[in-house]
Amino acid sequence: MALRVAVCTAQEPFEVGGAEVLADALIEHLRAWGCTVDLVRIPLSWDPREDLIKSYLVWRLINVKHSISDNLPIDRVIALKFPSYVVDHPYKVTWLIHQFRQIYDLYGTPYSNFDNSPSDVQLREAIRRIDITTLRESRHLFSISANVAKRLTRYNNIESEVLYPPPSLDGSFHNDGYGDYVLSVSRLNLLKRVDVLVRAMGLVKTPIRCLIAGRGPDMEELQTLARNVGAERRIDFLGFVDNDRLIQLYAGALAAYYAPVDEDYGLATLEAMKSGKPLLTASDSGGVLEFVENRVTGLISAPNDAAALARNLDELYEDRNLTESLGAKAAARVAHITWETTIRRLLEV
Repeated sequence: MALRVAVCTAQEPFEVGGAEVLADALIEHLRAWGCTVDLVRIPLSWDPREDLIKSYLVWRLINVKHSISDNLPIDRVIALKFPSYVVDHPYKVTWLIHQFRQIYDLYGTPYSNFDNSPSDVQLREAIRRIDITTLRESRHLFSISANVAKRLTRYNNIESEVLYPPPSLDGSFHNDGYGDYVLSVSRLNLLKRVDVLVRAMGLVKTPIRCLIAGRGPDMEELQTLARNVGAERRIDFLGFVDNDRLIQLYAGALAAYYAPVDEDYGLATLEAMKSGKPLLTASDSGGVLEFVENRVTGLISAPNDAAALARNLDELYEDRNLTESLGAKAAARVAHITWETTIRRLLEV
């Protein structure tokens, strides 16, 4: 009988990002491997803050040890995004996308709304204790990047094995040459720092264009910023793009931009590099830097330095030999990250 696997993850309703894409791709490739797979996805809420503990409790209380209709056992679960790893199962494998970052690495920064009030301190400590207990229950614990693994060690004193996820469309990315635009693919919110790219487009000296794919709460603010810096005619905000168009956008790009704040991993990094494109990023972009080496597979600038990013954009536009060299080395750097090797490792532990 085929191995029966439940993939467990949490999702804020109507929000779709890298975690959701990864969960769907994992299910598809597990099925291709011969497994019987289903998705267990529970809505996630952290507003009000007390709902966080409720979300943890729901995951602990649900029964995923067997299916009710046929009473057949579920052989294993693979837990992804917090707090799905709280689920109770004798064969729990955790492939950690990230924990609740607002109480860990983002605490004390503008990206977290937690403070030192007694209630927040108590809640942070409760979540930390739950994480430590339930993550240690895992039969095997993977992290999606060295950056995530480092956080887990720092804040919870737990070691994990790094297992990089391939892009969901791995095998479809290709290079159709180097066009006249830089491509940004991400959710449009503060952490992704698309605003730095928009400001850089107001400073470039070459005719380079910019295509921004993605949706998010900062869309209107970014469009206003483009007008204010005089880059409105250079930048196209594409919103959501389907898979076929996404592949073609990468294929024709000069380069890609992805410079979030201390990113967990960043599937956009792999998508761009698998398309043979150099990546423009920042020196504090976390997991992205596990693949981007300055002037080898991309160009790295200081955080929030729009002028430096503009100079890098102009250099890639003017020096196509450099662009092609960086792109070729980028593709070689990530060629070994495939779904075949990933699924095999997930199932052999």
